[in-house]
Amino acid sequence: MAGEIPDLHAEVRTGTGKGAARQARRKGYVPGIVYGDGKEPVALNFEYNALLKRLKAGRFLQTLFNLKVEGQDDVRVICRGVQRDVVKDLPTHVDLMRVHRNSRINLFIHVTFENHDAAPGLKRGGTLTVVRPEVELEVTAANIPDHITVDLTGKQIGDVIHINDVTLPEGCKPTIERNFVIANIAAPSGLRSADAEEEAAAE
Repeated sequence: MAGEIPDLHAEVRTGTGKGAARQARRKGYVPGIVYGDGKEPVALNFEYNALLKRLKAGRFLQTLFNLKVEGQDDVRVICRGVQRDVVKDLPTHVDLMRVHRNSRINLFIHVTFENHDAAPGLKRGGTLTVVRPEVELEVTAANIPDHITVDLTGKQIGDVIHINDVTLPEGCKPTIERNFVIANIAAPSGLRSADAEEEAAAE
């Protein structure tokens, strides 16, 4: 589960609109905004290199941050979107939303798979096919899981793993009601070919 809440530093951006945003980028900042919690939106600037480091660390959209702005009270925020340059794939704007500890939000949570060695299907040469490397869950802001875990123990070739097969952290629930597929154990290509030949012979 989430540990210590990391700080995210920003400063208030004077002026709004595309002109102010372009000026911020020229000065080495990434423009952004924080909104929500019944308060007025505030235009912000984020130091480019510090933000890029955060983004490269991964799971930026799944992390609860402590937003620190000089002259203002700290506030808990979650990122709701990062706009990127279509060519360079570098950040051009950040949207943050204010949240409370008990706020319920929808986030994409990373899926990890464990006990590969205990899966007979993988030992026979089967392949783990991941359909959803991330799953959207409704979680509380104070208790955001770092990941959910799929146990592969005993999984055979042809087995399909659904969301209902996974034990979710307390307080989390999928945003999709149906029992969707997360992964499956696919047969190795040689075995699939042999099965196809047997079926053809039987026909």
